[in-house]
Amino acid sequence: MKQTQTLSPQMMQSMEILQMGSQELLEYIENQAQENPVLEMEDTYTDQDQSAVLRRKLEWLESTDSQNRAYHQQDSEDDERDPISNYGNADETEENLYLYVLSQLELMDLEPAVMEAGKLLVESLNQNGWLDEDLSELAAEWELPLELLERALAVVQTLEPAGVGARSLSECLVLQLRRRKEDSALALKIAEGYLDPLSKNRYGCIAKALGVTQEEVHAACDVIRGLNPRPGSGFAARENLIYINPDIFVVNFPDHFELLTNDYYFPSLHISSYYCRMLRDSEDKEVKDYLTDKVRQAKWVVHSIEQRRSTLLQCAQHILELQEDFFRRGPGHLRPMSLADVAQRVGVHESTVSRTVKDKYLQCASGVYPLSYFFSRSLGNASGASGEAASPDAAKALLKKLIAGEDKRKPLSDQKLCELMEREGCTLSRRTVAKYRDELNIPSTTGRRQYE
Repeated sequence: MKQTQTLSPQMMQSMEILQMGSQELLEYIENQAQENPVLEMEDTYTDQDQSAVLRRKLEWLESTDSQNRAYHQQDSEDDERDPISNYGNADETEENLYLYVLSQLELMDLEPAVMEAGKLLVESLNQNGWLDEDLSELAAEWELPLELLERALAVVQTLEPAGVGARSLSECLVLQLRRRKEDSALALKIAEGYLDPLSKNRYGCIAKALGVTQEEVHAACDVIRGLNPRPGSGFAARENLIYINPDIFVVNFPDHFELLTNDYYFPSLHISSYYCRMLRDSEDKEVKDYLTDKVRQAKWVVHSIEQRRSTLLQCAQHILELQEDFFRRGPGHLRPMSLADVAQRVGVHESTVSRTVKDKYLQCASGVYPLSYFFSRSLGNASGASGEAASPDAAKALLKKLIAGEDKRKPLSDQKLCELMEREGCTLSRRTVAKYRDELNIPSTTGRRQYE
C-alpha cells in the first residue's frame, strides 16, 4: 500500500494556461472556441472609438522613429485590417528592406540588362542592407559580365536608405558621408582609411597622419559615430517578426502606481445561452450528456483564464511593491528578489510564481521587460549605506558610472574597478567585474584608452 498524488486533467490544463504567453493564450482561446460549440468568443475592441485608435497609432509612430515609414505605409495600404493588430504583429504585407529598395529601383529609367542585374543584387542584400558576396563570384554564378554588375551596384548604392549595397563597413560609411550636405572631407578620409585607429581612439595618430588638429579629428569622428553601420536595421526582416505584447502596464502617478492588465488583446469568452437553453429543454439523453460535458469544459476554460489573470495581477502587484525603487528611478536600482519572496506574499508555491511569470512582459516608464527580469539574485554583501544586499543590476549600474567618470587617457583596469566598487560597498571578484563589463558591451582598458 502506498499513497500517491496525481493531478486531474483539469488541474494540468489550468497550469498550462497559467504559463502561456499572450500570443500562445490567444491561439489557445481561438482553438477552444472552434472545438467547443458552447464557447462564444467576442472581440473586446471591435467597438472602440476610432479617434482613440488613431491616437494610439500616432503615439506608436512617434515611439518607433526609424520605422515610421514602413508602418505608416503598411497602414495606408490596408485600412480594413484590424487597427489594433498592427501594434502587435507583422504580417506578410509589411514592407521590408527588399521591397523598399526594389520599389525605388523599378521607378528608375534603366537599361533592361542593368535593371535585371540590379534586382538580382537587391535580392542578395543581407538583413543589414549589405552585399556580402563578391561581385566576381556573383558574375560567374549568374553568368553575367562583371562590368554590368558593377554598373548595377553603383545604381543600387544611390538608393535609400543611405549605405545600402555596401560591401564593407568603410564603404557603408563613405556612401552615407557623401550624401551629407555639410563639409565631411576629413570624415571621408578617416572612414576610407583610418577606421582601425578610430576604433582604438588613436586620435593623435590620425591627426598626425592627416596633418590636422586633434580637435578636428574629434569632430570628424563624432560625425562618423552618428552614422548607421546597418542601414537595413530600421526595416522588417524578410521573415515575419513577432512583437511583444505586454501583459501588464505600470502607470506612474506622482503619489502612487497603478497596474493595468492587457485585457483588450484577448477576446472575451462566455457560455452560449442558446446551448444552455437546449441543455435545459432537451429530453434526448445523448444531447444532454454531450452538452453537459461541453459546458463543464467551457466553464473550466473560462475559470482557468480568469485565474491566470488574477494570479498574474497579484504577482505583478507584489513585484511592484518589492521593486518600487526600480519603477521610480529606473534601471540600476533593482533589489535582490527571489521567487520565494513573491510566493510568500501571494500565498502560493514557488512553482506557481515561476509559471505565472514565464513568457510574460511588463511595460513601464523605463521600457518593456520580461517579468523574470525583476527576479535578481543577491551578491551576498551589503551595498552602500543602506546595508542591503547588492543585486547584479545595481552592480552593473555602479560599474557603468565608474567607467563613465574615468580618465580616458588612463582608463581603469578591471582590478582597479573591483577595488573602487568595494569602496562603494559592492564587493565583486575581478572575474565578475570583467563578466559584467562584457555584458554591458564595454571594451577593455585597451579599447577605452584615448591616445594623445
